[in-house]
Parts: sequence; structure tokens; C-alpha cells
Amino acid sequence: MGLSKEHLLARLKELQIDFSQYDHPVVLTVEAQAKYVGHLGGGLSKNLFLKDKKSRFYIVSALADTKVDLKVLSVRLGLGKGGLRMAPEESLGEILQVPLGCVTPLSLVNESACNVSLLLDQKFKSQEFCFFHPLSNDMSISLTTNGLDKFLKSIKRDPSYVDLEANPSVGKDQPPDLASLVPSSSVVLADPPETAASSKDCTENTVSVGNKSTKMSTSKPSINAKKAQDKPANITDVGKMVDDLLDSTSLLVLKEITEENIKEHGEELGELLSKKIKNQLAAELHNTIMIFKNTAYTEGFHAGMHCHPKRS
Repeated sequence: MGLSKEHLLARLKELQIDFSQYDHPVVLTVEAQAKYVGHLGGGLSKNLFLKDKKSRFYIVSALADTKVDLKVLSVRLGLGKGGLRMAPEESLGEILQVPLGCVTPLSLVNESACNVSLLLDQKFKSQEFCFFHPLSNDMSISLTTNGLDKFLKSIKRDPSYVDLEANPSVGKDQPPDLASLVPSSSVVLADPPETAASSKDCTENTVSVGNKSTKMSTSKPSINAKKAQDKPANITDVGKMVDDLLDSTSLLVLKEITEENIKEHGEELGELLSKKIKNQLAAELHNTIMIFKNTAYTEGFHAGMHCHPKRS
């Protein structure tokens, strides 16, 4: 689980970073945010969470009126014209660990976002302060660029301010000017939990047990499991998820308790089987909880979009 709004605000105070905070109803757009803090001066920020074809992720944080052309930006990063697109919604929960509408430079505080590249609008420096959501879109905080830089450096980030509206030529003698900001590592999103139906597709790994070695099968995600990743989980079908988890665990137990394994491992078979079940359950429970969390986020956003604050 990522840091909470309260934890982030406490960290800013520990770093002695000046900020002002403003509570307001949940907002999902810059226009909605402007209704509550737009009259306070400073700059409103828009934040894009992007992904390239090699599963590398980027946050582009810009002033609301800055025009960001993704095709031009993609070329400047050395990714070609169609190299960038909006990141899938499920990656918000798995990588940034924030809900929809809460992407900001501050979301890089979570370790799961360590490989996400950050591009900051150089226009931020022309503002007295700018507004960002502190991991939750029911509040906005104002930060100066000095304060933002101090926070980013505290999480070992070197702030990179760029002219996001520039369109420099890129060619043989003019390399992409932002290529150095491309992440060095890709991020692989977790697969949803496997069921007994997908247990046939597996590979073998060799592990040591005492002075002996034995082959262990680890399941690969099935095609159906990968497709299921694109759809929100059915949060009401808890019973089926529990049954699937128990079925896959039972299948693993029955598969390992054979005469050959009993003869080979003897009393050590119980310990070996216990570790194997624990590893499988840990992975499947992690993925299941992540699916429920992302679904809860989605349901909460839809509720927030239909919630209109009363005006006095």
C-alpha cells in the first residue's frame, strides 16, 4: 500500500517545505479544481501518466495552459511519433499507488514508482507557486518550485524542467534532446491470479532441499488470465475467487504428494510443500488484493463524479 495523504503532508513538514493546503470535494479535472483554488493565484497543474511501447512509464507535469503534443514529445524522447500513449488505468494502482485523478510529481514518493521518469514544465518557474494533489484529489496544496525541488531531491530525484511546447528538429545530426529522460528499466504489471484451468501451462525450476535438488513447476499466466487483466474485477464474486484459490492450492498439494517425492524427500517433503504453497498463495493473494483495490478505486471515482457539493 502506498503512502497516505497524511503521511505525505507529514513528510513535507519534516523537510521544512512550506505549503498551504485546501480541502475540497473530489475533483477529476483541472477545470473542476479551478472552482476551488483557481481564485488563489498561482498555477494549476495538469499531469499525464504515459507509457511507451517498451512498458516504460512517464509523468508529464505541466501548467494547465501548456500545450503538450504527445507526438512531438515522443520524437524528442527518441521514441518515434507514436511511441507514447496514456498509461492503462490499472497501472495507477500498481505503480503510482494513487487513484484516478491523483497523478502528480508527489506520487513518485512511493518506491513502486522508482522507474517512472518525470518531465516538469519549465513554466512552473514563472509562477509564485503551483497547485498539486497530495496523493488524494480531495485536497490541493500550493508549492513553490524550490519546495517541489527539495521534495524530489529527498527521494533521490533530480528535477528536470523542459520546454514542453518546443518542437526542435530531430535527425541524423540532431539527436532527440530529451533522450536522456527515458527510463532505463521497463515495468511489468502483475498478472491476475491463476485458476486451476491455467495450471497446465507451466515451466520447471530446480531448487535445493538440503543436499538434494528437485524440480518445481511454476505456472505461466494463461491467455484468459491476461485478458482478465484488462477488465475490472467483479467485486461481488468473492466466493468464486476463494474457490479458485483453494482449487489451485489443492491441485498443487495433490500434484506434489507422490510416491516418488515421498521416497526422495522423506520427512523434508512437508517443509518443501509448505514453502511451495506459501509462495504460490503469497503471489495469488497479492494479485487478488490488488484487483480488489483497483476495483474499489474505480467504484469510488464513479461515485465521486456524481457527487455535487452544495453551494451556499
